[in-house]
Amino acid sequence: MADSSLRLRPWVSLILFISAYSPLMVIMAIKQIDLTSPNYFNSPEIGIGLLVAAIISSIIVLQVVKSVRSGLMVVVSKASNKSGDMFGYTIPYMMSFMRIDLTDWQTILAIILFLTVLFTMAYRTKTVFINPILAIFGYMLIDCTFKRGEKEVQAMVITKQPISYGDTVCLDRLSHYLYIRSNSDYKNDKEKS
Repeated sequence: MADSSLRLRPWVSLILFISAYSPLMVIMAIKQIDLTSPNYFNSPEIGIGLLVAAIISSIIVLQVVKSVRSGLMVVVSKASNKSGDMFGYTIPYMMSFMRIDLTDWQTILAIILFLTVLFTMAYRTKTVFINPILAIFGYMLIDCTFKRGEKEVQAMVITKQPISYGDTVCLDRLSHYLYIRSNSDYKNDKEKS
């Protein structure tokens, strides 16, 4: 299996990161709505920009995940659901409950700096795929131990269907300790049923 973690380029990671905060962007855009304004937003550039970024980044991340078609067949020796770890992304959502003036350049700069630090941490730790948009669309995060050849590997696996002890699944590597279950594997599950 080729090392697909090499495909996790900074711009791809940035799109994944932006999609993780797309619900926050929608909330912030809603807070910009002003029905008395001719454009329905206090600041149309910011409100519409947030909505466009949220929609496009979410579509891209879902297409990327759906496009995984190959990988390595492995036998699972241990699995536990860790989907709750995706809640770590909700802390910055608290910003949406504060009164934030998105027309103030200092506020925008502070938010950009804060999100840049979060992105750098997510990129360096290769956790950009741990993403609430994936959870919203039915993906789970499983802490999984499996055999890869003769070597036993422990990693997090992003999957749309549960994984249990003894299952044989097809996984593609995203980074050193992060895998995704191949979509071709879901089709195999349906054929077995």
